Amino acid sequence: MRQVTLEVGYFTVADIAETTDTPRSTVQDWVNRLIEEGCVILTEGQRGRHAARYAASSAMPESACRRVFTTIDGNEVEIYHECMSGGCAAFCEFHHARAGGALRSVRRDGTLLRERAFLGWRDVTVGLDPAPAVGIAGVFREGEFIHQHIRCIGGPAYSLTDMLSLAEGVCDVTVHREGSVVEGEVITRALAYVAIGIDDTDTEIEGATFALALALLQHLANLDGVMPIGHRVAMLNPRLEGRTAGNSCSYIELAVEPEQVPRIEEAAVRFVTDEAASPEWGLAIREGFRVPRDLRAYGKNARESVVTRETAETTAGRFGVRLYGKRGVIGALAAIALVGLPHDVLLDPKQDVCIGWEQVE
Repeated sequence: MRQVTLEVGYFTVADIAETTDTPRSTVQDWVNRLIEEGCVILTEGQRGRHAARYAASSAMPESACRRVFTTIDGNEVEIYHECMSGGCAAFCEFHHARAGGALRSVRRDGTLLRERAFLGWRDVTVGLDPAPAVGIAGVFREGEFIHQHIRCIGGPAYSLTDMLSLAEGVCDVTVHREGSVVEGEVITRALAYVAIGIDDTDTEIEGATFALALALLQHLANLDGVMPIGHRVAMLNPRLEGRTAGNSCSYIELAVEPEQVPRIEEAAVRFVTDEAASPEWGLAIREGFRVPRDLRAYGKNARESVVTRETAETTAGRFGVRLYGKRGVIGALAAIALVGLPHDVLLDPKQDVCIGWEQVE
């Protein structure tokens, strides 16, 4: 696109489709995305048989950082950084983990980097290899906002000074230089973490819980005050009688403006009520990403034995989980109890979820 713009002054979707032997619909998708990124501009709209004309203003994306947002649970913060590139996300994962600093854990799921930090400060030193190129030295809360203090050089410094402020979810970025090192603060809202567990929405001939969970995530993501985080599938007791298939449940994760949590909860219940194929559907909704030890133990029991609804209701009451629906609340609560575990653990009911994984008392 840039080359044709330099040669002719503009390009059309047909020009690029022919040059690259790519379907026009695919090229149009590229163009639309690059317009959002600020790399392409519309110079002349479509008129009758005359195709729309575009110009590539730059080969550089306006920002490689799509979204940066944070949730808080007690004295811990979870930082979410969604990147355009899996390679860039892996770079940050590697260097942030090497730097340590305020971070207690760093993990990546595709282009989404998830980092857990304690509120406070732990100094980091950045530089050339083998030193880390970027690190988070401090994470602080000021009222409704989270401040991340970042120290970096090279490419990460360019990201901090030129890109991060353009990411969705970022309220402000302040920077200053000390020689080759750039230091700055990234300011985001202190959002509430909300997990929604779902189970028993399907029948033997209709529906699938994972599909309904995905639909619910997409529905809630369109509401004001919501940042979608992701969807997970977890296996429960595979020997349970009456299961529709392998006995899996799902949970979705959201970052929500604290005052919007009740409205999001109402929307979730209404959506599942309308969309579930089975009358036995169940929802479990809980705020906070830290999973208490005894709640995790409920998830372990649901993978190894038969759990009653009475036990589910008692457990939910202990840990502030709201239950909605019928029999499905048993598995929905189990999904909530398994929040934060890796995919391979979630999908293997033989793995012990109470040993070696992060929990709180």
